[in-house]
Amino acid sequence: MKKQPEGKNTISSLMRVSGQLLSGFASKATGLWYSYRLTRRRLKLEVDSELAGRLVGSIKPPELPNSPTNGGYEEDDDRICRRILEETAALNLNNVTRTAAYWRIFASHPELHWALLAHMVSRNGGWSMTDLRGQWLPQLLDERMANSIFKLLEACNSLIFGDAYPQLRLYSESKRAGRGLSHLLSRFGVSAFMRPFWDRFRLDGNSVLLTEALIVNEQHYIQSRVVEDDFYKHSVFDTLTFRSQPLLQLNQIVFPLRSAKRWEADPGIPPRLVGRVLEHFEDLRERIEFGKCLYGILFGYPEVLRGVTAFAAEVAHTGSRQDYWPGRFTPDRKGKADASPALTDKCVGSLQPSMWFSPALSDAWTDQPFVTASKHDWLDGSDPLRYLKSIKLPRVVDMTHEHVFGQNKLQAAVLLERSLMNGASSLRTGRG
Repeated sequence: MKKQPEGKNTISSLMRVSGQLLSGFASKATGLWYSYRLTRRRLKLEVDSELAGRLVGSIKPPELPNSPTNGGYEEDDDRICRRILEETAALNLNNVTRTAAYWRIFASHPELHWALLAHMVSRNGGWSMTDLRGQWLPQLLDERMANSIFKLLEACNSLIFGDAYPQLRLYSESKRAGRGLSHLLSRFGVSAFMRPFWDRFRLDGNSVLLTEALIVNEQHYIQSRVVEDDFYKHSVFDTLTFRSQPLLQLNQIVFPLRSAKRWEADPGIPPRLVGRVLEHFEDLRERIEFGKCLYGILFGYPEVLRGVTAFAAEVAHTGSRQDYWPGRFTPDRKGKADASPALTDKCVGSLQPSMWFSPALSDAWTDQPFVTASKHDWLDGSDPLRYLKSIKLPRVVDMTHEHVFGQNKLQAAVLLERSLMNGASSLRTGRG
């Protein structure tokens, strides 16, 4: 059989992927149907705006260590703080260790809704990190850009963990000790904003208000330390590549719903996925509202919460997208369609899906040295009260087909680039 020129193979593959993209548009109707099924049962996630206003108005400057208000527990407080600091440093090694730590907190204290939200968002952060070394992005990004994006993802993941994990552990220790420990928050550099919300949570157990406060706190925390930092501004945010992030699929957050039957029925499709798309990462307000929306999806719909917690409990986080889509992604480079680092076209659009390379985090990136965060309090000059409102639950939550569509867009981008390069080569050699 006569072998077709590589350029024609690529164009043929691109046409097949284009057909998949068109079918992706048609699949949106299916997503609406599954959204309806997942959202039929709902829970209200309400916030008392008047109470939130009183708490914000009660914020005071942090107390000095060993002040008389700690009731004579100085030595015990010191031991608790040392233990939490050591534990936080030990777990803040990489995305995998952080993600697992969030899950252990939620498994022990399911009233801490934010811990599960952080666990699932952190999983997505890990998948985005390994995408930079996976099947598609290395063929669209140069090494310098890939490293800059990884540093951005790692900085956000690490800084949020360093600020939030001590808060979660202090709550755990307060339950063990039978006394409030919020006066110790300042020892970990936590904003004065958080203390009244932890104090209130200890009184009434209102998970919604505390979760919103943590969302507001953590997004403010990284705003000046990462988003507005000159390095990330010039090396990532101001680049044309990052402006094309919808194409790179860095802005999708998906929560897999565990369903063994679905995986066994057709390994070529992912489990049912819910989630949202973040349009403008640099926008603080949008990130906060995005976080609240994800929280609403996760805890406002019992069917979603049941599926997500089942997935989180059963599937350990490795950073590879194989975690949720084992029928399509593989962490083994040799497990790809042709066992080579190059893009494989031969299975594109075929009935038998090819395996796409998605490495484990440990194979993609080395652990990064911890960078100490600046100690300023973001609360100065900010207006956090405007974010503390009842959650509006979104009605369209299914992201399964949109996620598949996004993967096909990446595939199409790589094939298009290859086609253009082959075309340019043909013109130079006179084979066009």
